[in-house]
Amino acid sequence: MKVLVLGADGFIGRHVAFALRAAGHEVLASARRVSALERMGFQVVKADLTQPETHDPAFWQPHLQGAALVNLAGLLTGSEAEFEAVHQRALRAALAACAGPKLHVSAIGIEADTPFARWRRVSEAEAFAAGAMVLRPGLVLADTSYGGSSALRAFAALPFVVPVIGSGTQPFNPIHASDLGAVIAELLAQPRPGLHEIGGPETMTLTALTLGLRNWLGLPRARVWRVPRWLARVSGRLGDALRLGPISTTALRQLDQGVWADTAPLLAQISARPRGISQILASRPAGTQDLWQARLYLLKPLIRLTLALMWLASAALGFLTPLAHFGATIPLPEPLALVLARGGGLADLALGLALLRDWRPRKIALAQLALVAGYTLGLTVLAPGLWLDPFGGLLKNLPVLALILVHLALAEER
Repeated sequence: MKVLVLGADGFIGRHVAFALRAAGHEVLASARRVSALERMGFQVVKADLTQPETHDPAFWQPHLQGAALVNLAGLLTGSEAEFEAVHQRALRAALAACAGPKLHVSAIGIEADTPFARWRRVSEAEAFAAGAMVLRPGLVLADTSYGGSSALRAFAALPFVVPVIGSGTQPFNPIHASDLGAVIAELLAQPRPGLHEIGGPETMTLTALTLGLRNWLGLPRARVWRVPRWLARVSGRLGDALRLGPISTTALRQLDQGVWADTAPLLAQISARPRGISQILASRPAGTQDLWQARLYLLKPLIRLTLALMWLASAALGFLTPLAHFGATIPLPEPLALVLARGGGLADLALGLALLRDWRPRKIALAQLALVAGYTLGLTVLAPGLWLDPFGGLLKNLPVLALILVHLALAEER
């Protein structure tokens, strides 16, 4: 059948789109950014669900003629207006435009008092009102990773210790993304109205799951560190403030309560049989790219904050260093030196603040490269002796450029 997949550029969305296409369906992949999906061979529907035009059923009707609908779009963080637009208004419009099978993918553990959980409950209510099936998957793993699964890999790959929250006995029964895609394909072919949960057949504690991932990565044994819940809460708030990605209140709270799905009722109605976590980990060896990703995942925010600190410190020096110091190093007229020092300080400040907020990381990385290269070239012309400075004057710009290139390479997580 023809299937419109909303949120097809997400981690789960891509896997479901590929699984449906492999099952022979005609997939229309919809997302805010569709260029990668188009290069992957999908027909695409570009749609930013925060925009008012996507809140009108007329926007979706041309794409849903004789088609089924699978909604995987959702926000982890955002403003109330963004949550309402994505989880209610756009979803309501797409559901109203669809006359075929409709399936909304939600999440386990949305009873918590967080914006993520509250708006997930709202989207479920919209789906039920439109007669759509609602599917709550447990923790979704795959050969690739994103979000929570990337965080678990990163924690498993830490040197010396493996952190778990609280007792570490929280239950998880992960499902592989391709197995989830097979379940969704079957539900579209043979709709089962109502609310369903789906996970794998094997349940593990958080400790066993994290250690299992460490063994899969081929890393030596490490001591389990049971992180006190108060420290996890403080870390989550700090992560929210600094936008540290995997270290956030929502993510850590989800790990603390576990992600366990009651699979028995749905499996009694369908023929698809998801694999257990042990079978998933044994199905392929971890490669160097898996180990690199696990180790770099927590280094990514550290690199960003290090660069932010460098630019903020550079801005302070540009504003506060006496002009006499510049004149002793760089042969420039005092008015021009003042303009360059204060103007450079403003540019440095802008980059530092953008990095703190993790604003447009790719563009900011390119701006950093341009500014450091500009500083290096300009100072080479004006004061070439700085290359011979025993404290590394201009020489230090070379590793800084390399670090910015790493930051640029890590900008895309999906």
